[in-house]
Amino acid sequence: MKKPLILAALLWSSVVLADGKPNVVILATGGTIAGAGAGVANSATYQAAKVPVDKLIAGVPEIRNVAEVRGEQVFQIASESFTNEHLLTLGKRVAALARQPDVDGIVITHGTDTLEETAYFLNLVLKTDKPVVVVGSMRPGTAMSADGMLNLYNAVAVAAAADARGKGVLVTMNDEIHTGRDVSKSVNIKTDAFRSPWGPLGMIVEGKAYWFRAPAKRHTTGTEFDIDTLDRLAPVDIAYGYGNASPTAYKAFAEGGARALIHAGTGNGSVSGAVVPTLQALRDKGVQIIRASRVTGGGFVLRNAEQPDDKYDWVVAHDLNPQKARILAAVALTRTQDTRELQRMFMEY
Repeated sequence: MKKPLILAALLWSSVVLADGKPNVVILATGGTIAGAGAGVANSATYQAAKVPVDKLIAGVPEIRNVAEVRGEQVFQIASESFTNEHLLTLGKRVAALARQPDVDGIVITHGTDTLEETAYFLNLVLKTDKPVVVVGSMRPGTAMSADGMLNLYNAVAVAAAADARGKGVLVTMNDEIHTGRDVSKSVNIKTDAFRSPWGPLGMIVEGKAYWFRAPAKRHTTGTEFDIDTLDRLAPVDIAYGYGNASPTAYKAFAEGGARALIHAGTGNGSVSGAVVPTLQALRDKGVQIIRASRVTGGGFVLRNAEQPDDKYDWVVAHDLNPQKARILAAVALTRTQDTRELQRMFMEY
């Protein structure tokens, strides 16, 4: 009875070795890439999170030319509804798959609204050098010139590429490869919506990745955080700076239990004179104050410029935008309450 089983196993092994294609798992979470509109002219009005992962894969048969793929439906939601619990669930599933020897790369389909936040979170907490690629689309698959098919194909091609290992969590959109740490959605309709202030890492042309730079900040295998030890994230909220700003939002967030407040300030993370006393008082009560900038397109918040951060015991977000600063603070505060340690993390990650 054992000989037929052994022979079958050997035959299967020889097929796998002869094929030689990497194994890529596609984890689907919903979003526009799984959306559908009423007609082909509907590129901006549609229902997100409608198409299951198996149909997404079947819609791009060319994927089979670059990898052996299988799909899992983790969630089916629009990404603006992503919560900390969704991040933890997804992160733990990715980590479990990355430990499997028969998985060479992982692709995550995701809505674009919070795609950058999920990519950065995974970049912080996953301890793997295997390619993890987050991808979405700006148009539903039912629209003319839909971008999801090519984006998904490119994502699988990058996840299957040996030279994508060790570069942290990546985002592939509009033929470009970005680091999940830098990339941000900067346009709400156009297909070239995702950009990095310091430029993309490379491009994908006809299924081949071309690299031009590498991430400089700590990530994945170099991180001090670990998804396997995370069961919760610290509550962190964002308050927006503007002309005629008041301290109302900051007080409300603190009363609601926020352990840190991201100040999305004007310019160099500037803080209105009407708001400074409230932030000082909240810091005295143990709430961390982190100055970020609402300005997009490059630059970073300088420590002790605009505000005396050392004197007030505040933190600056460096070049992280407010939403990514929230992600890092939510992770970092599970390890430390020390302001100097938090500032170190903001400079290193």
